[in-house]
Amino acid sequence: MPEHLAAPAGAEPDRPADLQIRYLTLGGSYVDVTGPGGDHCRWYCHGCKDGPSYAQRDYLHVMRAEGSHHAATCRAIPLT
Repeated sequence: MPEHLAAPAGAEPDRPADLQIRYLTLGGSYVDVTGPGGDHCRWYCHGCKDGPSYAQRDYLHVMRAEGSHHAATCRAIPLT
């Protein structure tokens, strides 16, 4: 594993049925991009519990970019 990626500190969370993409964070947690695709997707970080700052869902390509950016900067470790 490359040095810039942390090994997961805990067990991988269950994979939701609508999981599109899962990213590994710097802290060893996961960011999930979920939804059926199209304009109904969201991202959620299992480490710091962050997600989009608005209630609406957005296009997969937008949530993919936001989730990836968050995973590249989040240092929260999984607590379970």
